[in-house]
Amino acid sequence: MGRAGAPPHALDLSARQGCWYPVQLRVARPLNEPCATIRPRLHIEASFVANIKSQIKRNKQNEKARLRNKAVKSSLKTAVRKFRETADQGDTEATLIALRAASRQLDKAASKGVIHKNQAANRKSAIAKRVAALQAAK
Repeated sequence: MGRAGAPPHALDLSARQGCWYPVQLRVARPLNEPCATIRPRLHIEASFVANIKSQIKRNKQNEKARLRNKAVKSSLKTAVRKFRETADQGDTEATLIALRAASRQLDKAASKGVIHKNQAANRKSAIAKRVAALQAAK
């Protein structure tokens, strides 16, 4: 995969085959490509398998936290999307209910440290401003 006589590159998959330390390689694919046409790209994530007991535990904890954060972010995005959809329809009462739900999800995400508290405040302010504009229009 390179020039003859050139040193093996970190991104060269063939050079990593006979590595003396355990390495897990995952080839990332662009989001716009379907799964059937996966081709190796330059962006390669290599995660080293830990030997130290505390690091093995830390890796497990990080993976659990990542999955927890992913779930919180997903529910947050859903709540904000539902708010946007009700606001687009122009129904004031449904929008107020969706505002409360989205605001609650933003507060939860901020308290769990998934998003920064200032980001939560800014997003709550933006959706509250949209509700105020909707109420003023009616």
